Amino acid sequence: MQTPHWPISLAQWSLHRSINDGLVSAEDFPIFTRDMFGLQGVEYVNTFFKERVCDQNWLTQLATRTEAAGVRNLLIMVDGAGALGAANEAARQHAVDAHHEWLQAAAALGCHSIRVNINSEGTPDEQRDRCAAGLHALLEHAEACDLDVLIENHGGLSSHGEWLVSLMDLVDHPRLGTLPDFGNFIVNYETGESYDRYKGIDELMPWARSLSAKSHDFDAEGNEVNTDYEHMFKIVRSHNYQGWVGVEYEGEHLSEVEGITRTRDLLCRHGCSLSLETSS
Repeated sequence: MQTPHWPISLAQWSLHRSINDGLVSAEDFPIFTRDMFGLQGVEYVNTFFKERVCDQNWLTQLATRTEAAGVRNLLIMVDGAGALGAANEAARQHAVDAHHEWLQAAAALGCHSIRVNINSEGTPDEQRDRCAAGLHALLEHAEACDLDVLIENHGGLSSHGEWLVSLMDLVDHPRLGTLPDFGNFIVNYETGESYDRYKGIDELMPWARSLSAKSHDFDAEGNEVNTDYEHMFKIVRSHNYQGWVGVEYEGEHLSEVEGITRTRDLLCRHGCSLSLETSS
């Protein structure tokens, strides 16, 4: 069996301090990613260019620049666009409409997906049903845009693997996938309750369309101290995953550039590749 070589991308959030400080602009992020880290795939965060969501000229220019530079626009992580699982039907529809705008922006950039959050209220069963209703409405727009909608384990019930699997089974739509994050498994921030990250990744991998390699700190050998990457990639291999693996550095002890570099190098040690030619 051939060893997979998953290409490495960069999540824009890894540079959030630099972007907020004006050191890297949203327009320059893809080229900066290629020149500084040698990576050819980027994952956007909508909050860094939310005023541009309907600016077709800006989106087209960015798509043209990235294509000319050999950089692939992969997805947009959508935050703050409303609760797709809102109990109130009008609020839920408002969230669907707001996410639809980001689907159109992602299509203009040539992305394959948007990443959404699953927010709701009520019992776990009520939240699952409400989220399923919102997703079904959004997925109609996704089909029209020829895009996928990805759910990330991103706190609350979305970080409970078994619950999210039940939601995926309930919606059962070919355009719905997951973006498993190695580190986002806190179910309750008040109590600190967390879900086993290795069990959760194993449960979410059957729907994975992208992966988020979360990192915070590293030991002297360059290993991430919170996550056993060797264990993680054994799980990834067992599911015959063929997509991108995104660097998402969130640490505070290293500079963003150093943290991204160390995460990239750690991924290379575990079978990821800087070259798209070796990927499936």
